Amino acid sequence: MIRIFLSILSLALFAVGEESSPLQPYSGSSHKGVDCSTLNGKVMTGYQGWFGSDGDRMGMGWVHWSKHRSKPFGPGNATVDLWPDMSEYSAQYPTDFKLADGSEATVFSSTDRSTVLKHFEWMQDYGIHGAFVQRFANGLNNTELKLQKDMVLSHAREGANRFGRAYVVMYDLSGLSAGGAERVWEDWQELREKMDITGDPAYLHHNGKPLVSIWGVGFNDGDKPRQYSVAECGELVEKLKADGCSVMLGVPTGWRELERDSVADPALHEVIKLADVVSPWTIGRYRDEKSLASHAEKHLKPDVKWCRENGLDYFPVVFPGFSWYNLHGDELNAIPREGGQFLWSQMVEAKKAGANMIYVAMFDEVDEGTAIFKCTNDVPVGEGVTFLTYEGLPADHYLKLVGAGQKMLRGEIPATDKMPGL
Repeated sequence: MIRIFLSILSLALFAVGEESSPLQPYSGSSHKGVDCSTLNGKVMTGYQGWFGSDGDRMGMGWVHWSKHRSKPFGPGNATVDLWPDMSEYSAQYPTDFKLADGSEATVFSSTDRSTVLKHFEWMQDYGIHGAFVQRFANGLNNTELKLQKDMVLSHAREGANRFGRAYVVMYDLSGLSAGGAERVWEDWQELREKMDITGDPAYLHHNGKPLVSIWGVGFNDGDKPRQYSVAECGELVEKLKADGCSVMLGVPTGWRELERDSVADPALHEVIKLADVVSPWTIGRYRDEKSLASHAEKHLKPDVKWCRENGLDYFPVVFPGFSWYNLHGDELNAIPREGGQFLWSQMVEAKKAGANMIYVAMFDEVDEGTAIFKCTNDVPVGEGVTFLTYEGLPADHYLKLVGAGQKMLRGEIPATDKMPGL
C-alpha cells in the first residue's frame, strides 16, 4: 500500500503545473562541445536509464536491479552481474547486500537528475561524444513508465547541454504489439511539440536533419515472432523522413543476407534503403578474437560495402563482454572482457572495415554485464551472492578505453591490434 501511495503521489506531483512536466523546452545552460551536426566521426554509447530504486521519486521499487521489484534487493533477488562504483553519486539507495567490510551496498536510480548528469559528465571527461537514450516503445501507453522515460530523457538532455555532449532518441520496438508503431510516431510528435527536442542545441543531427533511431526492425525471434511487421516499420520510417528527420535503424546481424537472426523477407532491404544509417546488433554474435575475425570477414566488411553502394552510413555495434548469470542463470562471464582487449579489437575491426562511426553497447547496462561506466571491484559478498568485478582494473578503465577508441577512429592514434596503455 505504501508503494502504491508513493507512485500515485509522484504522478500527482508531476501533474501539478506545466513547470512540473519534464516535457517542455530546455531553458538551462548549454555549452558547445562536440559537433552535433553529424554522426560522422562519432563514438556514441547506448544509455538505458532504466534503473529504479526503492525510495526514489517514482516509487516503483527495484526496477531492473531485481527479479521482484517489490521485494528487498538482496541475496537471491538480483538481475545484475556488475556493481556500479558508487563513490561519486550524491543520491544513493541502501540495499540488503553487504560488502566485504560489512557495510551495506548501495545503488543509484536513473530517475535522479544528479545521477544522469554525473553519467554525462563522465562522457565529457573521457571523450565519449554522447548517447542514444533508449525509449522503450512498449511502455509508452503506461502513464507511470512513460513518466519515468520522460524524466530520464529530460535529464539526459540537460546533461548533454551542460557537458557539451550529443544525444539522440532511440525507440526500441521490442515487445511492441501489432500496430504499435503508430504510438511511436505520436510520441515523437509530442517530443517535438512539447520539448522542441529537435531544436535543442545538443540534439544530434545527421545529413542536415535531426536524427531519430528505430531499433528492432526485421528481427527473427524464432517461435515467438514479433507482432509488429516489417511493413509497419517501413511506414514509420517514411513518416519520420517526411517529418524532416534522418533515421537510424537497428537491425539484426544477418540483415544483409536475410539469415540467422533476421527475417527472410526481402522487404527488409527496401525499408533499410529508406533510412540514412544502419546499425546491426551484434551482442553475443561472437565471443572471442577468432570468432570476431570471422564476423569481420563475413559481415562487417561486406556490410560496409553494401551500405556504400546503397547510399547508407554504417554504424557498427561493439561491446566489452557479456554475462547473464543473475538475470537468466546463464554462464557467469559468458563472453570475457579480456581486460578490454576484446572491446578494443572490435573497434579496430570497425575502423579497418571502413566505418567512420561506432556505437558502444552499453553505457550503463549492468544487467547483461555490458556496462562501460564506472563499476567496482568491491562487490557484495555472502552466501549465494555472485557478481563480476572489473578484474582489479580501475573503475574508469572502459571509459578510458572507449575514449582511446574515439581517437583511433579519428586517426589521432594508430589502429594497432594490441590495445593502448591507459
